[in-house]
Amino acid sequence: MPVAETGRSVRAGVWPLAPRRKWRAILLSTLLLVPAYWALLAGVVSVASEAGGAPNPGAWIAFGLMLVPFVFIVLAFSSEHPRAAAASAKAMALALLVGIPVSALAADAVTGFVAGVGAGGVVAMRADLDRSWKARALAVLVVTAWAFVTVRVMPEAAVLLAPVLPFTSVGVADHLLEIRRERRAAPRPPTDRG
Repeated sequence: MPVAETGRSVRAGVWPLAPRRKWRAILLSTLLLVPAYWALLAGVVSVASEAGGAPNPGAWIAFGLMLVPFVFIVLAFSSEHPRAAAASAKAMALALLVGIPVSALAADAVTGFVAGVGAGGVVAMRADLDRSWKARALAVLVVTAWAFVTVRVMPEAAVLLAPVLPFTSVGVADHLLEIRRERRAAPRPPTDRG
């Protein structure tokens, strides 16, 4: 396979991304998202803590926010997005534009985190199917609603699962959309009307 000067395949972005590569991109970016999430969460808890001797919240929040752009860079490049650098920048902007208001409306950091990172993931991950952003946005909306409810009912589950939900939901939405299109394209057996 020919390789461009950047080391990436010339055909990257032309052929549909293999499911194994897509899930590898989701796994790698989620593994990088987890420390960013825990750092942000430590900073938020430290701000809210009334006990003396709490860690410096600014350092934790800064570290977490510093990692988030790299999460989107890993997702875009490992999913072979044709315009990975631009997609990463758009993902970060969208994560902030969605995450901050959702956190303010939900009055918790976990729901806003899931919504913001999920919205960024919709843009950062390569989309092979037309109009897949609708299915991806619906998936992010569902996991955001789940996080909102779970934070109030069972906060431990919401806190533990929050970093896993955003990119996984986008991948599941793509997978379900591919299955749906394959079923539509499959020839239907003739029916006997006699």
